[in-house]
Amino acid sequence: MSQDGRQPSAYGLENQGFRNLKAVNWNLTAPALYEQAVARGEGHVAKNGPLVVLTGQHTGRSASDKFVVRDAASESQVWWDNNKAMSPAAFDVLYHSMIAYAQGHELFVQDLFGGADPTHRLPVRVVTEYAWHSLFIQHLLIEPNAGQREGFNPEFTIIDLPGFQADPKIHGCETGTVVAVNFTRKLVLIGGTSYAGEMKKSVFTILNYLLPPKRVMPMHCSANVGANRDAAIFFGLSGTGKTTLSADASRTLVGDDEHGWSENGVFNFEGGCYAKVIKLSAEAEPEIYATTQRFGTVLENVVMNPDTRELDLDDGRYTENTRAAYPIDFIPNASKTGAASHPKNVIMLTADAFGVLPPISKLTPSQAMYHFLSGFTAKVAGTEKGLGKEPQPTFSTCFGAPFMPRHPTEYGNLLRELIGQHQADCWLVNTGWTGGAFGVGSRMPIKATRALLAAALDGTLANVEMRIDPHFRFRVPVSVPNVDAKILNPRDTWADKAAYDAQAKKLVQMFRDNFRKFEAQVGADVLEAAPQLAEAAE
Repeated sequence: MSQDGRQPSAYGLENQGFRNLKAVNWNLTAPALYEQAVARGEGHVAKNGPLVVLTGQHTGRSASDKFVVRDAASESQVWWDNNKAMSPAAFDVLYHSMIAYAQGHELFVQDLFGGADPTHRLPVRVVTEYAWHSLFIQHLLIEPNAGQREGFNPEFTIIDLPGFQADPKIHGCETGTVVAVNFTRKLVLIGGTSYAGEMKKSVFTILNYLLPPKRVMPMHCSANVGANRDAAIFFGLSGTGKTTLSADASRTLVGDDEHGWSENGVFNFEGGCYAKVIKLSAEAEPEIYATTQRFGTVLENVVMNPDTRELDLDDGRYTENTRAAYPIDFIPNASKTGAASHPKNVIMLTADAFGVLPPISKLTPSQAMYHFLSGFTAKVAGTEKGLGKEPQPTFSTCFGAPFMPRHPTEYGNLLRELIGQHQADCWLVNTGWTGGAFGVGSRMPIKATRALLAAALDGTLANVEMRIDPHFRFRVPVSVPNVDAKILNPRDTWADKAAYDAQAKKLVQMFRDNFRKFEAQVGADVLEAAPQLAEAAE
């Protein structure tokens, strides 16, 4: 077996059970991984240098194929209503099958950290079959320095073999695709999918399990910080604007997707960004657009002219979930430390396909916990296998249910404690539809969203007149400088006011029906924060 690359760890792959490998590439640099990916036929270099790859059948996460091993240690800790169980015996068979598959293959290894806070970071080894997967995860996690690599001892290992096909009859899964997480053996197995996002979300799942007992809040959020060191965090599912809205030229980007909130403040779990690029424009999102035009960026399922190697970011023929993966320092104003102070503002992003919610609302701590546990948004086409072209309204608790091993009230109570302790202001921001539901109305103008967020972050909204929403009872600005006042009241944007009232009542009932599963675990104040079936004011 040949070995190549930067400083292999003394803790070799034999510790993970690998035998008889053709070759192992340790911690290769981006240029070396480019060479390997192109030579192996995994991707093509586009004009200006990005690496373009196709993920085949899986252009998003395969949520129905993810499992957690249910054993004595995880039995009482995991929220089994939300996580599919796999037996330890089935996991062992799957593990041995994947190790057997790997024999004779060339593999790529990255020894990395999940978490910028040295107190709470996770040493994780990622073993991949594809060179471009190795580059992807090198971008998305945090690289150790040379001294840290020499003695690197992974706490968790991810084995990612897209060419391996699981057998439901013997592996305890449902299809040929499988993502299996074993918290006891500290091992994640990924097979049958080329979608690289499964790796990064596996690390997030691990941290969501490990950190709450330490009183550290893991969050599916982006984060940035202003000139006055005023940090803000942005919760939201894919497609709600976490990456776009946190990449603000006037503020320093801490990270675009996953963070922890510890006794030391906010810290990024990752060392890179994974941005949606469908219909991306240089005018609307210049910082992210620029990353698609440079060497080092990995572009998933983006259409490229085979002759000129020019990109067409507007073409969604493979998927609407086209993605760019790049190191965070590709964003000009990114944080060099991946850390910031305790947040002054907590923003919850939602893409309301009903066109009912205001573009921005001020939440009390009780309302913040209610909406955090509710996690209302609309799933966007392509972010998961099986979604159609139209957004689908959904409730994803904690704005990240697929990655939450523990019961959501553990995360909700911890967030509420931190908000209270650090006196953060909380906002609900709708980046969805205005002037009607999806198909009738239009998407909320990004310029209006940015103006409203800027007013929240700089304190302007503390001094404007507010009204109480008749259904949701949160506070909504009546007027904001440089923002069309009409857009602040959704009912005013609908031509058919009766249709708005009907949609509002429908959405209120959806919220109340969804929250019943949490009623026994929350206090009376959170129950009081629920929306009411009230008549809209004329």
